[in-house]
Order: sequence, then structure tokens, then C-alpha cells
Amino acid sequence: MTTHAVLDTPVGPLVAVVDDGALVRLGPPPSPSGGLPTVSGGAATAPAIPPGLGSRDDDALPALREQLDAYWAGTLREFDLPLAAPGTPWQQQVWAALLTIPFGQTWSYGELAAHLGRPTASRAVGAANGRNPVFLVVPCHRVVGSTGALTGYAGGLEMKRRLLDHERATAWT
Repeated sequence: MTTHAVLDTPVGPLVAVVDDGALVRLGPPPSPSGGLPTVSGGAATAPAIPPGLGSRDDDALPALREQLDAYWAGTLREFDLPLAAPGTPWQQQVWAALLTIPFGQTWSYGELAAHLGRPTASRAVGAANGRNPVFLVVPCHRVVGSTGALTGYAGGLEMKRRLLDHERATAWT
């Protein structure tokens, strides 16, 4: 059974989609125009959730909420949740490699490709990284350009910057 929850976080609302007790999607909700959440008066407003995500159940996967709270408190470095993110074998391989990037650190797409034994596959790594459906839990925000510059992110570069700043600030606490 598929359900979804809308979670308030320090970086704005996130939508979690749970299917049979496993997380299949975590990311910003789409705006009515198909983009990211809008900001009004300093707070993000959660737009209507598109159909196909099942009924809303904000108590679905309570471990996610608990672990997100611990992440924001700076006491959680790695999430431990049942995941069922749909993807190709290559995408699954890239997403598994994302889990090896240490908390508070960044790797370039090229470093991630080399880690996977495919040093010339940085573009393919970038494409798989961009399709990561479980944002934050599988830390695609830790991947940056070859110069260290922030590059594309589903939640926008400001959100990516805030996530990296949070991790760097809490990495040694």
C-alpha cells in the first residue's frame, strides 16, 4: 500500500512516499507549475500533492521522522531505513556509492566515477545522481563539480548549500 507524508524540515517541506513500509521517494513537493515549493513570508508553502502517491499518512514510516529529527539535531550521520527506490542497475550502483561519501564531505562526479571503477563515467554518474529519488537519505547533495562548485540539485542550489553547511557544522560535534 502506497502512502505519502509531508514533513516540515529546516530546508522546507519534503514529501516522503512509502510503499509497503519502505521509502521509495523523499524530496521537495512540486509546485502547481511543476517546479519547487514557493516561498511566502519566509516560509515554504507546501503545494497540493499530485495524484498517484497514495493517501496522505503523516505517521507513515515513523523511523524516517525520528531519523530526520536526529539528522537536524546533528546526532545522526547515516540513515538506516528500508529503501525501495526504483532505478536501473547502474542507478542503484551509483546510489549505493553515494552512501559511502562521509558525512560532512563532498566528492566530485569524477571522484565518484573513479570510486565505482569507471573513471571516465562522470557524466553517467551525474545523470544517475540527478535521478536519486530518496534525496537526503541517499546523500546526492554531497556531490559537487570538479572545481568544488555546487552543481544541480532537485531542491535547488540554496538547499544543497544549506545541507552541506549543516553537515560541515555538525560533523565534529
